[in-house]
Amino acid sequence: MTTSLPEDQVAALKSYIETSLLNGRSVATDENLLLSGLLDSLGVMSLVAYVEDNFEIAVPFEDVIIENFMTIEAMAQYIRSRKESDA
Repeated sequence: MTTSLPEDQVAALKSYIETSLLNGRSVATDENLLLSGLLDSLGVMSLVAYVEDNFEIAVPFEDVIIENFMTIEAMAQYIRSRKESDA
């Protein structure tokens, strides 16, 4: 797995998605959650709220795009880049 967040943070993100948004369905960190239909727009907004609260970053509306939220790996990279830009 090639992400830029610590493993425990990626695991927490993955756990939230699987338990809260996918009703216990297991997903791979590189599985496309949007194009596969696993996450809809309401799920993405819940995910954005989770990311803001748990990773202490602001997610501007213009950043809520497929490239940033399609996989857990993409989310991890996005979160890392936001944390670095906010520092």
